Amino acid sequence: MTQETIFPENFLWGGAIAACQAEGAYGQYGRGMAVSDISFFDSQIDRQDLAKHRNVTTEKIEEAMDDLDTRRYPKRHGIDFYHRYKEDIALCAEMGFKVFRFSMAWSRIFPTGEELTPNQEGLDFYDAVLTEIEKYGMEPLVTISHFEMPLALVNKYKGWTDRKVIDLFVRFADCLFTNFGQRVTYWISFNEINAGRFSTFKSTGVVADKTDNYIQDCYQAVHHQFIAAALVTKRLHEINPAGKMGCMIARFTTYAATCKPEDVLQMMHDDQYDNFFYTDVMIRGAYPGYMNRFFKENGVSIVWTDGDKELLKEYTSDYLAFSYYMSNVSSAQPDEGDMTDANLKKGLKNPYLESSAWGWQIDPKGLRYTLNDLYDRYQVPLFIVENGIGAEDKVAADGSIHDTYRIDYLQKHLEQMKEALIDGVDLIGYTTWSSIDIVSSGTSEMSKRYGFIYVDQDDDGNGTLARSRKDSFYWYQKVIQSNGAELIVS
Repeated sequence: MTQETIFPENFLWGGAIAACQAEGAYGQYGRGMAVSDISFFDSQIDRQDLAKHRNVTTEKIEEAMDDLDTRRYPKRHGIDFYHRYKEDIALCAEMGFKVFRFSMAWSRIFPTGEELTPNQEGLDFYDAVLTEIEKYGMEPLVTISHFEMPLALVNKYKGWTDRKVIDLFVRFADCLFTNFGQRVTYWISFNEINAGRFSTFKSTGVVADKTDNYIQDCYQAVHHQFIAAALVTKRLHEINPAGKMGCMIARFTTYAATCKPEDVLQMMHDDQYDNFFYTDVMIRGAYPGYMNRFFKENGVSIVWTDGDKELLKEYTSDYLAFSYYMSNVSSAQPDEGDMTDANLKKGLKNPYLESSAWGWQIDPKGLRYTLNDLYDRYQVPLFIVENGIGAEDKVAADGSIHDTYRIDYLQKHLEQMKEALIDGVDLIGYTTWSSIDIVSSGTSEMSKRYGFIYVDQDDDGNGTLARSRKDSFYWYQKVIQSNGAELIVS
């Protein structure tokens, strides 16, 4: 088999962004306040102490609602994709993107989540974004909920803990399908749905000091998201039978710290509770048996409504999407090892792997393992919708950005994707995180850059917002042009 034949002819190469990290235009054109709008940046907090960035209290919410300073809350200004989307999409098209992943902000269509009539300015904006994507022959990949629910639903209903939010979300999704359902084939219901246990507030709107039973509310909220995902899958197929609804997790690939049976069992449990619970429900269509013991031992009792089980069984996801940044280590005695930060949660440090400046361990071979593991379990198409490395890019005197570390990271992961395809995995596409520099989801800083396109903006929101091509821009352009055959570093 030659390299030229490994990636399918219709493989979807591209990149991704999220509305809450890119759009900006806070408080304009009818958009309401979202959970992302209270995410603040504090340069005094250790960038690797993510808990201090992510922990949300009622006091913080109230303070943010009264504070109109968009510079303190960077996701309110993003990178001004709202006004610069034509330029940004054109740059992605120049790289040769086959697919462009983005999200449609719930708070821009239904500002409080409870309106009966959608905000037309919001619909007009996404209509224009889709038109621009279509102009270049790209496929749009739309995430319906990407860490951006109306804050009013948190304050009134305690987020997804209230079943009422299901109906409101279905109304939002139905509006998107009615307006755009014939123009979008690939959808994702919830971004990293398993984040509901690790970065709870931005995923489900659950606030720790607003609940009497935090873990109960976390899992009840996720249950409501499962039901909502099934309902919107049903509705999409009614409106556009060719439409594909994917589920998505943040994949926490994990290895046993040793071959001790206790560590191997811990690895199994971590995989079940952090990953497979969510995909078992959304792909297989039922709660897995191992969760019964977990719920009993943790005092969780899911409240079901008549018809829930039938909905989950009948309206499963069409494909499995996931983010992959690093791997984890599982140990029955986690206090005995060095800890490191990672996507959404801390983990034990793997001594055999290098780490990024943010402590995320780099494990390309883990991606091949992950692809095989998921495909063997589910036998449905897979879609890698986030993969990349955050780094502090430096602009040279001549304006160039030599991000060889990003090229090296991506190349090594693409090589393992190639190996997984040879293994027989059905992989339909790959969108890097991110296509362009955007505000960090975890820390709300700008210094942590992922894109092929540099945005002139600092952590305080200062800069011209000018866009520049990095070296990785030209590298990825060659990769796409050769359909993955030309996996080169320079």
